[in-house]
Amino acid sequence: MHPIPTLRRALLAAAVLAATCTVAPLALAQPAAWPVSGKPVRIVVPFPAGSGSDATARVIAKLMTDELGGAPVIVDNKPGAGTFIGAQEVARSPADGHTLLYTIVITHTQNPHLYAKLPYDPVRDFTPLAQMVKSATVLIAPPDAPFRNIGELVAYAKANPGKLNYASFSQGSTSHLNGELLQMRTGTKMTHVPYKGTADASRALVAGEVQLYFDGTATAVQLIKAGKAIGLGTATPARVPVLPDMPTIAEQGVKGLDIVGWQGIFGPGNMDPAVAKKIGDLLAKIARSPEMLKLIETQGNEPSGASGPAFAAIVKNDSERWGEVIKAANIKLD
Repeated sequence: MHPIPTLRRALLAAAVLAATCTVAPLALAQPAAWPVSGKPVRIVVPFPAGSGSDATARVIAKLMTDELGGAPVIVDNKPGAGTFIGAQEVARSPADGHTLLYTIVITHTQNPHLYAKLPYDPVRDFTPLAQMVKSATVLIAPPDAPFRNIGELVAYAKANPGKLNYASFSQGSTSHLNGELLQMRTGTKMTHVPYKGTADASRALVAGEVQLYFDGTATAVQLIKAGKAIGLGTATPARVPVLPDMPTIAEQGVKGLDIVGWQGIFGPGNMDPAVAKKIGDLLAKIARSPEMLKLIETQGNEPSGASGPAFAAIVKNDSERWGEVIKAANIKLD
């Protein structure tokens, strides 16, 4: 046997082996296909059908279907238990991008501080995909209230400690926490009256059962335009577009009430980063689409579209800030 052909064959075999070793890792690194053909994408909404979040989620589902060339995207309502039921459903689902959670700020930034035990881990069990909507709360009062702005409110509350009642749409909600924060920042004492939902809280204010309510923008604007309430200020970093003439609470001298509410979409934890990015980019595009912008404007909210790490940073920051408020107010719900 001649040594040269033998050497040539050995080098050829080594080259083939090297090529195989080089290609295999690249093949393994390819992201899983999303969405899988014929498999629907399910958006779990932890609120009842017909709620504001449900309506927005259904528009998002439609737009996702359009963008994905007709791939089915459905909304699955799992209401109850302070968003626990819906959140737990998604946390336990396969991390393949076919089960998503559309929820509000409470699930990941307030519940972890309000409850000693949660049926989900807000960080480990979820992948932040995109913040879709930024929402504000507006401090409203009855038309016959003896104050017309934050300065007058604070003066009245200090002169009449415990006399003012403020509503919230539930214990531990953003409307409740903003009321606690207002008292801490102003050294006033008011009485919290929790209700079961925004409709009941708004009705209580109109009926005169309470004198203050941190209401969502859409319903606050409706009450103000109907002459059933007056607006005292917004709990936001800047004025909201739908109420351009109403100063923020900070503009009126009370700092710290500027934690913006939001609605966003999460996947289960440990999603393939490439799939998570693909979904996040798609949602960011949808958040700025004409149809979404029109819907968000009618709600009195603002579009976002922050996705991936940017949304994760928002969640982390808001969790830390709400945690400080909840701890200072000593609020526990279990």
